[in-house]
Amino acid sequence: MAEAAGFRDLPGWGRAGQRVTTVEPVLPGAVRGGVRALLRLEGVVLLAGALVAYDQVGAGWSAFALWFLVPDLSLLGYLAGARTGALLYNAAHSYVGPAALSGFGALAAQPAVLALGLVWMAHIGFDRMLGYGLKYGSGFGATHLGQVGKRDAW
Repeated sequence: MAEAAGFRDLPGWGRAGQRVTTVEPVLPGAVRGGVRALLRLEGVVLLAGALVAYDQVGAGWSAFALWFLVPDLSLLGYLAGARTGALLYNAAHSYVGPAALSGFGALAAQPAVLALGLVWMAHIGFDRMLGYGLKYGSGFGATHLGQVGKRDAW
């Protein structure tokens, strides 16, 4: 019954070995358990790979620091509402843009373009490692990697 209401039972132990049950909200469409851990590990791998590749390009770490947080400017979309914010955030935090930019930079022998794509990839990897996933239109905290922020069971 709790599962149908959007909650799942979590077993725990109370005082003197008494079994207690708590509830945790389950975000529809969000991954849990080992799949969530695997996706966060993918973020670590993406971040590490982008850092190694960026070092090989030789663009300089001050430029990296300057551009690393630029994708988070997409958060300004939340000023126009949750759906617009999620759309802009997801556009700036999906792998499509940095993969295309990096591919173009590599194929066109444009190291500056390649470096920007790698910084963008590193940013996404960092976010995923921390558990910030792609957003649902219901609000900033609702992501494909689960709820972000303070959890409220009610």
